[in-house]
Amino acid sequence: MLPPVFHSGEKKGKTMEKWVVCTKRADFVRIGEKFGIDQVTARLIRNRDVVGDEEIQLYLHGTRKDMHSPWLLKDMEKAVRILHQKISSGKKIRIIGDYDIDGIMSTYILYQGLTRAGAHVDFVIPHRIRDGYGVNDHLIVQAKEDGIDTILTCDNGIAAGGQVEHGKSMGMTVIITDHHEVPFVMEEGRKKEILPPADCVINPKQAACAYPFSGLCGAGVALKLIQAYFERNFPETDILDELLEYAAVATVGDVMDLIGENRIIVKEGLKRLHHTKNLGLRALIQVNELEPEQVGSYHIGFVIGPCLNATGRLETARTALELLLSQREEKARELAQELYHLNTVRKEMTVQGVEKAIELVETTDLIRDKVLVVFLPDCHESLAGIIAGRLRERYYRPVFVLTRGEEGIKGSGRSIESYSMYEKMCECGELLTKFGGHPMAAGLSLEEENIEPFRKKINELSGLTEEDLMEKITIDVPMPLRYVRKDLVEEMHMLEPFGKGNEKPVFAQSGLRILSKRILGKNRNVVKLRIGDGEGYIMDGIYFGDADEFLEGISGKEEISLLYYPEINSYMGRESLQAVIKGYR
Repeated sequence: MLPPVFHSGEKKGKTMEKWVVCTKRADFVRIGEKFGIDQVTARLIRNRDVVGDEEIQLYLHGTRKDMHSPWLLKDMEKAVRILHQKISSGKKIRIIGDYDIDGIMSTYILYQGLTRAGAHVDFVIPHRIRDGYGVNDHLIVQAKEDGIDTILTCDNGIAAGGQVEHGKSMGMTVIITDHHEVPFVMEEGRKKEILPPADCVINPKQAACAYPFSGLCGAGVALKLIQAYFERNFPETDILDELLEYAAVATVGDVMDLIGENRIIVKEGLKRLHHTKNLGLRALIQVNELEPEQVGSYHIGFVIGPCLNATGRLETARTALELLLSQREEKARELAQELYHLNTVRKEMTVQGVEKAIELVETTDLIRDKVLVVFLPDCHESLAGIIAGRLRERYYRPVFVLTRGEEGIKGSGRSIESYSMYEKMCECGELLTKFGGHPMAAGLSLEEENIEPFRKKINELSGLTEEDLMEKITIDVPMPLRYVRKDLVEEMHMLEPFGKGNEKPVFAQSGLRILSKRILGKNRNVVKLRIGDGEGYIMDGIYFGDADEFLEGISGKEEISLLYYPEINSYMGRESLQAVIKGYR
């Protein structure tokens, strides 16, 4: 068995890992008996902070009926009433979305829902480079010139106070639906929210909102609005059933915590996605050589989602909307192929950008900073967030990647658990021209001469300790390989979908020996192993990643400790247990 805490040595970057065994307590025997599950499964559920019979029941068996009423959202009643008035009188409504997967799906949900309701509605997806994020004055003026009566935002708008005021001054109605953090100022040691002067603001993160779950993505909030509208005006239509799969894709793609209502949205949405009638989604699944029934949260996060995001990064996200709205299979296949190609280009550009960023960090005094502020002037600004994420993984520090855009310096940030990126940006607000986001991710703009002052101040205010910068790997159960059973592995499927906030379980064993090893794959990114313990038990193991680096790390070691996840390997009609290796020391 593993000790409760130990260090695993240096990683491939400059950080140390700390392996910690989760020791949360509960009556696992009682939980197992009550819910008909193994005690190991009961422990895994407790480790995810699911406590109490009602919450366990919801976690294991939650369905649509367990979702919260949309009417609990602040301003929902008012928004539905206004929309009904506008639709009844034939007023023009314009949806203003965003260019990422959440913005795309939010826009689609609102557009489909309002179209079904008979609205005179269109949509605008801001161009990442020409327009920037969210509502801006240009889009407001354009809407007025186009005779738009009502602007409806999704996945943006909570920080657009000036733009909303501009629209209101021109006589337009403005409804905000968003899920981002509400801007604030500190007054006498307390946060004072700065809400846009819209007719309605629907955002579960508002202090005055009584909605029980604040973790919805933008598409989740949009779905709630359409659900409420149809409950009031078309109760015979199950619009939720039709649109859940799009909210599920957005929830996973926007890396929201898969807990509470989000878990139900994804679980139920995936069921519908497996039999989707959307020609565009079917074509995108097919071009990635998947079957609809195979698609899980992993495929959304790492296969389908990046294709949808690639349009907004390198061209225009309208292409992704066209894909979702396709009514002809031939057109859907053509657009899906275009998205697939764009994502291939994006991946190549990302590799180049990451290599340049690593070189810059490791050859300058940036390596000593607790918060990395990396300026890549020639990098495509749409890739800043991805590169920031890769640097965070390598160095385990908050990272801002800045690029030179058409209108000054733009950037994206990715954070670590112990650092609220958005709050720290608020403390540096005088150096930024625009910013917004979450504790874990953010976007920003600033003047080029403020890059170094920003880097200096954000580090001075970091408050990060060496302990904060040591990545903690939490082990669910220090379980010997010989204890792994097929029925237990199958039972753990009840814990899916996995993702942020509901990570795939981590098991561990020390004192293991590598009996054989071989590299598979043309890219040398798979290692097949035979692993034995000290008592003669042997199991297959597999490692996905840099094979040469992995083999170098275990070379010459008589015994190693492994982090693993057990799974059933099916090959030519035969099934066997194997350990998917997630880490080692």
